[in-house]
Amino acid sequence: MASMKDQLRGLVYSTEHGRTCPQCEQPEDSCICDQLQDQARLETLDGIVRIRRETSGRKGKGVTTLSGIPLSEPELKALAKKLKKVCGTGGALKEGVIEIQGDHRDKLKLALEKEGFKVKLAGG
Repeated sequence: MASMKDQLRGLVYSTEHGRTCPQCEQPEDSCICDQLQDQARLETLDGIVRIRRETSGRKGKGVTTLSGIPLSEPELKALAKKLKKVCGTGGALKEGVIEIQGDHRDKLKLALEKEGFKVKLAGG
C-alpha cells in the first residue's frame, strides 16, 4: 500500500490540459486506462464462451450470464444488444459479462455458434 504522501502527490489539474487521470496521469480526454483494462481482460480469456443460469442475489429471478467472450468493450455492447433482440428480453453488460433476463441458454448457444464462437453450457 502506498503511503499517504505518495497518494496525494501528483498532478490533479493543469491550466494547459484541464483535469488529469490519477492512474495514467494523462489529460482526461486522452486517458488510456479503459483500453489497458480491456486489454488485460482479453489476455486472461481462453476463447470459450460460458453460458450459465444464475438466480443468486436476484430475489429468485433467473438470469442467463455469458462470460469469457473475447471481444473488446464496444463490440461486447453491440453483441449484447443483438442477443437481447434475439431473446426478446432485457439485459445488461457488467464487467465483461453479458446478463440476459430469463432462461435462454439454448437460444443463446445457437446464436453464438452462428457468430463463430466456441460455446459451453456451464453449471446445472
